[in-house]
Amino acid sequence: MAKNWPSNPKIYQINTWVWLDSLSQKYNKRIKLGNVPESEIDTLATYHVDAIWMMGVWHRGPATRASALNYIREYRGALPDIKKRDVIGSAYAIHDYEVDPGLGGRGGLAKFREQLQQHGLKLLLDFVPNHVSTDHHWITERPDYFVKGTPELLDVDPGNFFSAEDPVDGRQIIAHGRDPYFPGWIDTAQLNAFSPGYREAAIATLKDIADQCDGVRCDMAMLMMNDIFKNTWGWLGLNAPRQDFWPYVIPKVLRKNPDFLFIAETYWGLDYALHVQGFDFTYDKTLYDRLVMGDVDGLYAHLIADINFLRKNVRFIENHDEPRAASEFGIERSKPAAVMICTLPGATLLHDGQFWGRHVKLPVQIRRQPDEELDMDLFEFYQTLLAEASNDIYRTGEWRMFHRGPVTDKKQTGHEHVVAYGWQNGEDCRLILLNMADENVSAMIDLDGWGDALYPYRWQAEDALTGTTMSFSGDEVSELGLPIEMDPYDMYIFRLMPVGPSPQRKKRKKKPVKA
Repeated sequence: MAKNWPSNPKIYQINTWVWLDSLSQKYNKRIKLGNVPESEIDTLATYHVDAIWMMGVWHRGPATRASALNYIREYRGALPDIKKRDVIGSAYAIHDYEVDPGLGGRGGLAKFREQLQQHGLKLLLDFVPNHVSTDHHWITERPDYFVKGTPELLDVDPGNFFSAEDPVDGRQIIAHGRDPYFPGWIDTAQLNAFSPGYREAAIATLKDIADQCDGVRCDMAMLMMNDIFKNTWGWLGLNAPRQDFWPYVIPKVLRKNPDFLFIAETYWGLDYALHVQGFDFTYDKTLYDRLVMGDVDGLYAHLIADINFLRKNVRFIENHDEPRAASEFGIERSKPAAVMICTLPGATLLHDGQFWGRHVKLPVQIRRQPDEELDMDLFEFYQTLLAEASNDIYRTGEWRMFHRGPVTDKKQTGHEHVVAYGWQNGEDCRLILLNMADENVSAMIDLDGWGDALYPYRWQAEDALTGTTMSFSGDEVSELGLPIEMDPYDMYIFRLMPVGPSPQRKKRKKKPVKA
């Protein structure tokens, strides 16, 4: 990347209130951002990640919490013994962009960031461009920043509008934040992406955030695009300005902080459009959905995109919006999916609790998580995977997909369930093979793209995950392909090492190699 960020960064998401609550229980004292034990930062550094995303540091006001308390019974599915004090309100209905005093305030965040920097870790925070809480000070101070309705609309559609006090007119009707496919979020007030005043306020807010961290994850970023916003709110007579929101805002923030990273949460296939509008990375929801569905052909179709596009995607198998991977995939099925997101070009998003197989998806309105049995075998798997994925080849090497086919024309043996790709940097190669199915498979992997590098040598291949080894002749594999057998949900990251010149051999049928 041109910015002072590593290529293909790995980002670790932490629910700030929940994490600090767990640390407070562990150390039997109140832990805030300003007094996180150094040993906990050491632990984060062992994950081989590049940045920590502290979700939910901003102040949630009384209206946000009051709204959440109305739904406390719905949170019992995640936290059966929930108490009112556990409910703090949505992390995405922000009262103001000040670090919550309960977390240690701005000074506490600065100390925490300094600790991260000492371990070479960057800090990411949230920015929510589409809405704020219903008691945000802008509602009374700058009502022109918001999408407004009428008393008649409030009467007929109270789920999408609310009444707020106005110091001049006494009363105003403001829309709740929403996307065009769902009802409004009742704890939020909809900001007006077309408002010149709000655009300047967003720039000022982002500049202040950029003084406190190294990048932002922008919530539902596509909602601010002219076409999307007009589709959602144009019926109220709002007219789009000539320039879109993000191309107006992002360059002005980068003038002061050129290395500041912008990540967009986005859906509806708008990834490339937001790359063009200035985002460094966008969510790869397509990859996630196809992993969930087990659509391997769809994965191949997605991953043959231009490499420059692939490098600007964020891959994940869980985050705070999606079910836990252990729940959605199951532990064994989640492992090849985890290998994929960690070894593709682009950014990787990992979620606190993912390494231990937590099953409970936490509402963003609560501050405490339930006790769950932790899977230490899964944790060791992630430690091994992330140590391997931290090698330079995944940052500086050349990546390519490989075709996979049946070993013989007479018998189909599940090759369609296999995903094969690799990294090459000179004679340093990694071959990644993933069986995405709950069945034994065999496949012939066409490594012709590596032909010149493979041909002269005999190769020893060692799996970085298990130590399993196999060997093959480069000239034979270049001509015929590499036959492989795999057990259900098998995964291999083979480090290829030349061990001598490759003898010339006649073409012949080969039995699959059992790794």
